[in-house]
Amino acid sequence: MFFNFVDELRAAGIPASFKEHLVLLEALDRNVIEQTPEAFYYLSRTTFVKDEGLLDRFDQVFQKVFRGVFTEYGQQPVDIPEEWLKAIAEKYLSPEEMEKIKSLGSWDEIMETLKKRLEEQQGRHQGGNKWIGTGGTSPFGNSGYNPEGVRIGGESRHKRAVKVWEKREFQNLDNTRELGTRNIKVALRRLRRFAREGAAEELDLDATIRGTAKQGWLDIRMRPERHNAVKVLLFLDVGGSMDPHVKIVEELFSAATGEFKNLEFFYFHNCLYEGVWKDNRRRFSERTPTWDVLHKFGHDYKVIFVGDAAMSPYEVTYPGGSVEHYNEEAGAVWLERVTNTYPATVWLNPVPERQWQYTHSTRVVRDLMGGSMYPLTLDGLEDAMRELTRKKH
Repeated sequence: MFFNFVDELRAAGIPASFKEHLVLLEALDRNVIEQTPEAFYYLSRTTFVKDEGLLDRFDQVFQKVFRGVFTEYGQQPVDIPEEWLKAIAEKYLSPEEMEKIKSLGSWDEIMETLKKRLEEQQGRHQGGNKWIGTGGTSPFGNSGYNPEGVRIGGESRHKRAVKVWEKREFQNLDNTRELGTRNIKVALRRLRRFAREGAAEELDLDATIRGTAKQGWLDIRMRPERHNAVKVLLFLDVGGSMDPHVKIVEELFSAATGEFKNLEFFYFHNCLYEGVWKDNRRRFSERTPTWDVLHKFGHDYKVIFVGDAAMSPYEVTYPGGSVEHYNEEAGAVWLERVTNTYPATVWLNPVPERQWQYTHSTRVVRDLMGGSMYPLTLDGLEDAMRELTRKKH
């Protein structure tokens, strides 16, 4: 079965070498993982997949070869004990202890060290600061603490992982959600600008009176109706660290949908890259190239990003830094393209402003926005709308 697995990986375009096959067999022989299908799924995926763009392909091959063992992508084991990567206990560290944890260094060094640790490790590990396991301060595993870590399974505790090796599902925001307060709409109305558009279907009372007085007979004058002429392009960060902010973002989304006739929206995760999407259930199969967005919508659009900007700095500054695929260009490149194309651009952040200084990526994104980052509060909204009104295309 193992040889068939390697053959299927190669047939799917995944470069599965004989050396990697031996590494996998050696890891199994040394009992690096518990003897469960799910643990084997994560081990084999970590061994063979070097490019996250191939994760979907790997999942398809794994399901094909081991059909009947897994019900879906290794998420539900059948008749087996609890999975290895489920946290047994969370280790609480003081701020002083956290400060002692040193960063491994560059992006390449972190990923290379992960590979070496996996080859060296001889068993399950909990706690500590080196081996792959649960808890502790190792950069690899889950439920522990490290400022530049690679989370393998489990749930995020500190929202600081550089890579996340698991399949995640995001939910679409609901723009029909009733607002808990109308103040958001009031703040957004500062951005509205009305103009006469369309056919002359509305009675112009003042012009009719003037014309009638001048002509000496009833001179009815018509004019186009006034419409909200502001055009808004909304980019919404979803998933991961944005999950606690879904309610307030839904309220903003609902308010914006009701206030702006010319509103276009797209989703992204963490940072803007070469593709965005409309439906989170189809975010891998139905993406819109970001270049198409920049070319389709004119420079007169007002752009609003909504996100916490909390991520690994690599996701903004390095090619290949995305947690979900290999991005050929850094996120910073795409953010700069947006701000160059649309001078009226702001970023709304649901995290309290006093906390921004503690997250490196937030400071980087704020600088890329030219300082135009505002808290997602009523005062912050009003300031952001004033900023967008002041900036001309």
